[in-house]
Amino acid sequence: MINIDTQKKFVESRDISCEHSPYVQKRVSILGSRGIPARHGGFETFAEQISLYLVKNGWTVTVYCQNNSGKELFEEMWNGVRLIHIPVGCSDTVGSIIFDLKSTFHVMREKSLVFTLGYNTAIFSFCYRIFGITNLINMDGFEWRRKKWSLLQKCWLYLNERIACKVANHLIADHPEIKKHLQTRVKASKISMIPYGVDVIENCDVSVLRKFGLQQNCFALVVARPEPENSVLEIIQAYSSKKRGYNLVIVGSHDPRNYPYHAKLSLSAGDEVIFLGTVYDKNILNSLRRFCRLYIHGHQVGGTNPSLLEAMSAGNAILAHDNPFNRWVAGDSAVYFKDQSECSTALDSLIDNSEKLQKLGSNALKICKEKFVSEKVMSAYNDLLCAWLAKK
Repeated sequence: MINIDTQKKFVESRDISCEHSPYVQKRVSILGSRGIPARHGGFETFAEQISLYLVKNGWTVTVYCQNNSGKELFEEMWNGVRLIHIPVGCSDTVGSIIFDLKSTFHVMREKSLVFTLGYNTAIFSFCYRIFGITNLINMDGFEWRRKKWSLLQKCWLYLNERIACKVANHLIADHPEIKKHLQTRVKASKISMIPYGVDVIENCDVSVLRKFGLQQNCFALVVARPEPENSVLEIIQAYSSKKRGYNLVIVGSHDPRNYPYHAKLSLSAGDEVIFLGTVYDKNILNSLRRFCRLYIHGHQVGGTNPSLLEAMSAGNAILAHDNPFNRWVAGDSAVYFKDQSECSTALDSLIDNSEKLQKLGSNALKICKEKFVSEKVMSAYNDLLCAWLAKK
């Protein structure tokens, strides 16, 4: 739940609101995502969500977007949000670092607050400190724990997490476990805990399923990047250990020729597994969630994961990896597993139990409405940004 009491104390200690700010314009620049409209992951979805909300509430919002193919910087307006497209030329880790560096140099010429999503290149935030630019950082999850990174990359991420804690003006944690971790680095007063929010998924088009040869309530669903810490391999192996009578649909990039982990997924998949690849269309994603029989969430590392919230907002029954992050979010609306064996056992008891699935789905929707309402979350961010705007 949003720590509203802490949030109120933070704002009230400055005795301000946006309406009483001495600044003519409420300006904020959002860095750290790949850009919007959202076509990649949780940060992009959040960047789109918060940008549109802030524009409706009188903010001038700029979002920096990574352009991997272009050679010239250009700007455009999208639904009232100013987009700055930064040319990079490549989409790998080095490209992301170059994008963040160029974005940092550009935003330093803007008269705005800086809101950074993630700490992967927090070392560049020293520039903000030197020039007196206010920078708030959403600290995301424990990036340096992810199995996909090399030792050198993990060291880089760990170092930047420590730097972010020191140089940022304020930190945002999207989960109590992340706030607890950050409190080993900085005082609690420097941290606000605000989870992600979501809107309830309704009015979906069931005919969308025909495009993929699917039928309502006849498939389980996974929406995740195919990475080891998302348990995609364990889920596929558990599902394929026997005939289930329903398809398992995997939404996420799938390139077995170029990625060894993707190849493992293909080799482990039984004939009931369907790889859809990446799907960016929200209407399609919402329909897949709304009409699936069971949502399987294997994320092991992270905070309040947007894909889990979106499944809950569709009233899905949840089978989730057992860790403090997922348990705080889903509570008793999920059945949990720790490994392939437990996942298989849980599937045995769940997949044909319509009554149990319906009860889990109802609990998920109830929790979503009580704890993760988008309007409440966005309002908390608005208040936080207003507080720092007045302090400039």
